[in-house]
Amino acid sequence: MPNDQWHRALRPVVADADVLVHPAADRRLATEHWLLATLPASSRDPARLDWEQHEVAMLPLGTLFSAVRIPGRLLTALTSSTHASALDEFLSDALDGGPVICNPRFLRYYALVPASMPKTWREAVDDWRVLDVDCLGNGSYLGVPRVGNVERTRTPTPYWSVPMDSPATLCRPLRVARLIAAARHCMTTEPSS
Repeated sequence: MPNDQWHRALRPVVADADVLVHPAADRRLATEHWLLATLPASSRDPARLDWEQHEVAMLPLGTLFSAVRIPGRLLTALTSSTHASALDEFLSDALDGGPVICNPRFLRYYALVPASMPKTWREAVDDWRVLDVDCLGNGSYLGVPRVGNVERTRTPTPYWSVPMDSPATLCRPLRVARLIAAARHCMTTEPSS
């Protein structure tokens, strides 16, 4: 009987004729290549080495993607939780699965957004700075964890709070803006007695 259960667990996925199925390993590799495309070709191998040795590589922002830095205290105000897994799940739902990096050392989250967001959302970004929210683009670098690092560890190493499931999948700016607006509302609303 255990062999029968094992056999059932390994059955391949059958897709319709017009549906492409890409294994997770292929998507991870494609995502890694896409992220590394932000660097000149001569800098890609050193970045891969950084991922292998240090779990994180510094990548430039503003070409393929930018990042919105969100302090953890804003998410805590929205969720009333400080547990990493609860915050990660909340972000996944709120940003519709868009990729987010967590830096647990400073308890900051970085929602990856289109490269144009710092310019197209300039007025909103200026308003967000009072909350310590910033939109990082050209001239900024971000410590990007290796694609497979999706869990918080005991060391304060950055990890994917919401994994990037495939290349060029980014958070939608309007979703990020709504999240920040909701956090601002929670921070300014007095609790009722």
